[in-house]
Amino acid sequence: MQYRKMGSLDWEVSALGFGAMRLPSRRFSLMGADFEESQRIIRYGIDRGINYIDTAWPYHLGESEKILGEILKDGYREKVKLVTKLPMFLVRRTEDFERFLNQQMERLQTDFLDIYLFHAMNAGAFEKMKRLGLIDKMEEAQRQGRIGHIGFSFHDTQPVFREIIDYYDWDMTQIQYNYMDTAIQATTDGLEYAHSKGIAVVVMEPVKGGTLANPPVKAVEAMNSSSVQRTPVDWALQFIWNKPEVATVLSGMSNMQQVVENCDSAERSGINSLSGEENEVIDRLAGIYRQKILVPCTACEYCMPCPHGVNIPQNFAILNALSLEQSGIRRFQTRRSYRKLVGNPDQVNKNNPNGNGAICTECGICVEKCPQEINIPVELEKVHAILRKREPISQHFD
Repeated sequence: MQYRKMGSLDWEVSALGFGAMRLPSRRFSLMGADFEESQRIIRYGIDRGINYIDTAWPYHLGESEKILGEILKDGYREKVKLVTKLPMFLVRRTEDFERFLNQQMERLQTDFLDIYLFHAMNAGAFEKMKRLGLIDKMEEAQRQGRIGHIGFSFHDTQPVFREIIDYYDWDMTQIQYNYMDTAIQATTDGLEYAHSKGIAVVVMEPVKGGTLANPPVKAVEAMNSSSVQRTPVDWALQFIWNKPEVATVLSGMSNMQQVVENCDSAERSGINSLSGEENEVIDRLAGIYRQKILVPCTACEYCMPCPHGVNIPQNFAILNALSLEQSGIRRFQTRRSYRKLVGNPDQVNKNNPNGNGAICTECGICVEKCPQEINIPVELEKVHAILRKREPISQHFD
């Protein structure tokens, strides 16, 4: 495993971090996590040298933190830096800070968090943080020895990112970044700005919710044209590891193959290690993908659970897959996967959301939660029109 400087902190972090948002699912469950398989892959990753694990209150509807609490027994807690987040979208009062922190530490079976983050910071959450005096609560918990360092994860525009960065002497920040998202959210400029202030930058969504792992035909051709042969995921990861401003890259690994391959990739990583030819290939890949993506959903599941049972990320993933797919057979299979989602409100499983876009009532709850600022009800209507009514994509997207 390669290790990198964690900003201005006095420890080094593994190039690859384990994101616990996409743990292996239980059989016949879309939201629950399989404990035994999660333990197997996480402990394997730690044994390979991963020393940074990231989770949050809502991941797997709360199961992620509980599962990690069990997995990190038997000496594994001492081998990693453990990070979780204050769920800002649920915080209403200053007193909520203590309630969430106490419950999260109980779930994780620990009396110390290496880093505690404000989760999914945007302009609204930033104002809430200031209004409720939550920085003071963070510092109090730090003085009490319950948390080591203070940071925030981010989903908004670059001006908002710089405003938050300049507000406080942060230890770290976590941003969405990949070779398609260099000019949105924090952007490359924001990445470099945070680094210039000594703040450790942790990257999430390195393969854009799996999108970059399943390339269209033209992207495959671009990869194959290179003298350096890599898997699609390796191309995405090496792009980020090439940057000196990045401390670690979080990957939401959900099976052993992903952990093995990503650990192998991390061992080959290095700052400023990509050649001019490799950077040109990545530029070509970004251009190809940007022409195909219809809805910029990363499957982060912040919008879930939908109170009416719509599986929002799955709806968008199917539509984007249809747009990216060239094969007629694969396009048929993609459409069929949409038909497997339920379109009758009386048949939907709200505990294990399996509804399609037709069930959406336009309540708007999901819109407030979406870090990509997607108008989810509007886009779900397009999904259903294209995948069920078979209206052409060009009728709804330029």
